[in-house]
Amino acid sequence: MKRLIAVFLFLLTGVVSACSLQTGTPQNAGTGTLEGKVTIGPLTPVERPGVMPTVPPEVYAARKIVVYEGTKLVRQVDIDNSGKYKVALGPGTYTVDINRIGIDHSKDLPKQVEIRAGQTVRLDVAIDTGIR
Repeated sequence: MKRLIAVFLFLLTGVVSACSLQTGTPQNAGTGTLEGKVTIGPLTPVERPGVMPTVPPEVYAARKIVVYEGTKLVRQVDIDNSGKYKVALGPGTYTVDINRIGIDHSKDLPKQVEIRAGQTVRLDVAIDTGIR
């Protein structure tokens, strides 16, 4: 009986601890977030104005958002299948760019961003593939 009570108390303590972790301060409270939406195009030599073709997942997968602190590469961030990216960074000033694939370029980048703890910076990026 004592053993059963000890097991019960042990399990109860674990549940209470898990609940307090979920409702307490996040472990990454000292970080901020950089996030945004990436558009890529044109994808074919002839596209009709105002018509955005569906971007295949491999087109997003081939590209990365790159984050530098000074000249040091800090992170390479994947772009998901819907064109979104998100990364947690420590407070500071960063330069955001893209990994260049062929003649890809972006008039939005490179760009400096200031990350503050607990805040989110949104930076949307349009990548021009150079296809004409």
